Amino acid sequence: MALIACICLPLAGCEATLFAGLNATDQHEDITGQHGIVFDAAHGLALDVYRPAHADHAPVVVFFYGGSWAHGERAWYRFVGTALAAHGVLVVIPDYRKVPQVRLDGFMRDAAGAVAWTRAHAAALGGDPDDVFVMGHSAGGQIAALLATDPSWLGARGMRPGDLAGLIGLAGCYAFVPITATRDQDMREAFGDTPAEQRRAEPIAHVRGAEPPMLLLQGIDDDEVSPANAIALHRAMLLRNEEATLRLYPGVGHESLLFALSRPLRADAPTLEDILAFIRDHPPARPGTPGSLAPATR
Repeated sequence: MALIACICLPLAGCEATLFAGLNATDQHEDITGQHGIVFDAAHGLALDVYRPAHADHAPVVVFFYGGSWAHGERAWYRFVGTALAAHGVLVVIPDYRKVPQVRLDGFMRDAAGAVAWTRAHAAALGGDPDDVFVMGHSAGGQIAALLATDPSWLGARGMRPGDLAGLIGLAGCYAFVPITATRDQDMREAFGDTPAEQRRAEPIAHVRGAEPPMLLLQGIDDDEVSPANAIALHRAMLLRNEEATLRLYPGVGHESLLFALSRPLRADAPTLEDILAFIRDHPPARPGTPGSLAPATR
């Protein structure tokens, strides 16, 4: 398979300052935050929860942030949690171990553990355990997509991809074998040097026709993760008669796709509107009345 460029680089400048600015603009008095909940004491992993006001059987999103599988902090992404919680979605943002401490097996086990914890505790938090979505940006998109395509990760936690209500991928790395470019050193450190090793980490390689619905959002002007990734995963799903929606945003880059969830930057892309519509259109596959979501506002 020809290489589809997938360069997941750290954000330029001081990330902590950048994210502090984004988070400062997304204050919502009606959202309850619970921070630092330990879900894996053995590895010192915790998560943050953002609860909508009066949450009851709310849809749930587990969000995995990016950072080349090597850096990032869950606290930086409060704006993601508050943006969705303000519209009726319960959001969980977990830690996962990073390269070089671990490679694929380590951070994927962490991610699967976070999803299993979320499903087990969703009802107590005001969410619906049958309405859990996984979502990720960049490297986090690869993690979320692999949970949704390779059944071994959730299977080790007593779940399967079909238990998920859907995958929401934002500029994720989905199709990248073989990894040959010098700029992709981060990927080789995370996934290995040989195509066989790398394919274990490639979501498109695991599409079999038993995946949850997918929403794939991608900026056309993304020069860090090629739009070819989202296009290839979308095509693979359709070839197996699976449900997948692809949204390509002209004039939108890698970071701006995610940052559009923050209120001051919302006009840059309809990221929030498309996510909320996807969640609204995929209620739990069981009898009952799904909860309503507030419409997105710019």
